[in-house]
Amino acid sequence: MSSVSKVVLAYSGGLDTSVIVKWLQETYQCEVVTFTADIGQGEEVAPARAKAEALGVKEIYIDDLREEFVRDYVYPMFRANAIYEGEYLLGTSIARPLIAKRLVEIANQTGADAISHGATGKGNDQVRFELGAYALKPGVKIIAPWREWDLTSRETLLDYCDQHQIEVEKNKGKSPYSMDANLLHISYEGDILEDPWAEPEEDMWRWSVSPEAAPDQPTYVELSYENGDVVAVNGESMPAYRVLELLNQVGGDNGVGRLDIVENRYVGMKSRGCYETPGGTILLKAHRAIESLTMDRELAHLKDSLMPKYAELVYNGFWWSPERLALQKLIDESQRQVNGVVRVKLYKGNCMIVGRKSSDSLFDEDIATFEDDGGVYNQRDAEGFIKLNALRLRIAADRGRNMS
Repeated sequence: MSSVSKVVLAYSGGLDTSVIVKWLQETYQCEVVTFTADIGQGEEVAPARAKAEALGVKEIYIDDLREEFVRDYVYPMFRANAIYEGEYLLGTSIARPLIAKRLVEIANQTGADAISHGATGKGNDQVRFELGAYALKPGVKIIAPWREWDLTSRETLLDYCDQHQIEVEKNKGKSPYSMDANLLHISYEGDILEDPWAEPEEDMWRWSVSPEAAPDQPTYVELSYENGDVVAVNGESMPAYRVLELLNQVGGDNGVGRLDIVENRYVGMKSRGCYETPGGTILLKAHRAIESLTMDRELAHLKDSLMPKYAELVYNGFWWSPERLALQKLIDESQRQVNGVVRVKLYKGNCMIVGRKSSDSLFDEDIATFEDDGGVYNQRDAEGFIKLNALRLRIAADRGRNMS
């Protein structure tokens, strides 16, 4: 353990990572560098510096990564329309590669021997952090305290704080849930949610009103797309992080984006979690709408067939893998004509597409019309098309094969 002289810790300022700072100092007799990523999680970023200083930390990094997070991680993932197991919009998963990348960069800058994180030995985040770190710095040493120490509960962590005079918030007024937040979502686990039959309490939700309490009048939002990414909202150009901030606000105000699921963790267990992803819910719906207008059918179907694999790679922590990078090149190429405007209607938890237009549209009203098309489409051509597609079915039936 004495071979480690400096460690870069992913530090939130919360209970777990505050204990980890002191534990690393005592156990490894090393200097600790803290890194706090501002990816839109809110109130916990500002006090992180003072908390780290109180623990004797000399090198403190607090980086505003909001724009990089949305532009280089969230947007590429939404070009793929990625959803894990049909429901989860990967809000926690997509933040981990960026944090791992920055941990490695700071380790290189400061000459640190190792990096450390506060993910437990039961969850997915340990895998995501460490796969990312090993991909970017193959020989890096990683210290995962939850896999080494004998502190096994919140109570033992609080006892450790008392013994070492570490100032942390007690449970008064704090949420009983384990939460993770960034610009894309906020998640809730633990407490009554560990019973999959228990309905979440209304006061758990932080970003959205209940659909029942949402306004009685709908809200309309127009999203402008360039190459598959939103570049303007209601005609106003803005950076990527501002797009997501605005959509989170308007979506949450209309009760959009709540989710309650049981998911399969990569480490093998099932886990129940609740999520609020108002902006992401709008982005996914709108992106599919603009693709439906501008993208070739077979390209769209190929892309859809690859999406579950892409989502699985993100969920499992393989953002920096060659297969994800190769898929991303194909996905990005597919977005060259995904340009235009989508109009979205938000009403009491619903996100509905009510309009789409594009100069790259493949929709031809003259061909699609139910009225007289002036001979643009010869309906007699359909007969040969159908017979050719039926040929193999007819041959099989003629050979006596039972097709029912």
